[in-house]
Amino acid sequence: METTRIVKKYLPAKKSKLLDQVRSALRIRHYSYRTEEAYIHWIKRYIFFHNKRHPMEMEEMEISEFLSHLAEKENVSASTQNQALCKIVFLYKHVLKKELNDLGEIHWSKKPCRLPVVFTVTEAKAVLEKLDGTNWLMAMLLYGAGLRLTECLRLRVKDIDFEYRQLTVRSGKGNKDRVTLLPEKLIEPLNKQIEYVKKLHEYDLKTGYDSVYLPYALERKYHHAGRDLGWKFLFPAAQVSTDPRSGVRRRHHIHKSVLQRAVKKAIRTAGITKPAGCHTFRHSFATRLLENGYDIRTIQELMGHQSVQTTMIYTHVIHKGGLGVQSTADEI
Repeated sequence: METTRIVKKYLPAKKSKLLDQVRSALRIRHYSYRTEEAYIHWIKRYIFFHNKRHPMEMEEMEISEFLSHLAEKENVSASTQNQALCKIVFLYKHVLKKELNDLGEIHWSKKPCRLPVVFTVTEAKAVLEKLDGTNWLMAMLLYGAGLRLTECLRLRVKDIDFEYRQLTVRSGKGNKDRVTLLPEKLIEPLNKQIEYVKKLHEYDLKTGYDSVYLPYALERKYHHAGRDLGWKFLFPAAQVSTDPRSGVRRRHHIHKSVLQRAVKKAIRTAGITKPAGCHTFRHSFATRLLENGYDIRTIQELMGHQSVQTTMIYTHVIHKGGLGVQSTADEI
């Protein structure tokens, strides 16, 4: 037995599975859990497309075949095809440590130039009137502060600054922080929401589920920060759940599908036929600001756009009719 233990001690460590290596590489770079799942999804699809061959056995030709298949057979959008490429390149560069050369001929999907769907003021009001409680408050933050859905869900109590009338968005798209405005109309409802979070926090302290997820290594650096009210999610889930990474049971934020379903139902009930959803509130926020004469650079900062070109698309939405031109039929 002693000899066996000695032999095992000096044996080379067993290599972890490929997908475990991918997860490890993503977590070292502080990618979110949702992003991690997206990477795993596309890498698995790439491997299964080539009959479960190991990526080390495949090179540029196999990647080209997979990307062309997505465009030709599955008719995916250009952005989806590009996402798949980014995930596969990450696998080769950061996990397999294998440099890729020119991928050769790839059938790329054409990227259509689409304008965002926007609510009119009347439509936005009609939809919001069909919502109540927490759903109404979250939708108002999307519409009144230009938040993305996940940014709204990840808000913490400490991110609300009532004195300066501003919200701080942490780790938004591109892992960037930004500051946006806090609507005056939401000050009282947000105070009530924080009171609710406080009571729920006190209940969790008594039942033992007092911690909350902290990003990066903050949990190790500040041992008791997860028990502070300021770090609690502004929109907590009704039930505690198990963290898929750490296995710790605690209270996370509300799931995105809760608001998505409520908004879809409100849109149908309001009789709006546009293909709209939660993100339409954000588009409407930017469009209203442009219509009200605010500087496009200011809107860019509030929206968290990396390039002003992204914000410029809303200038094409504010025109009434075809570029603001009066129809000849209206002259008759």
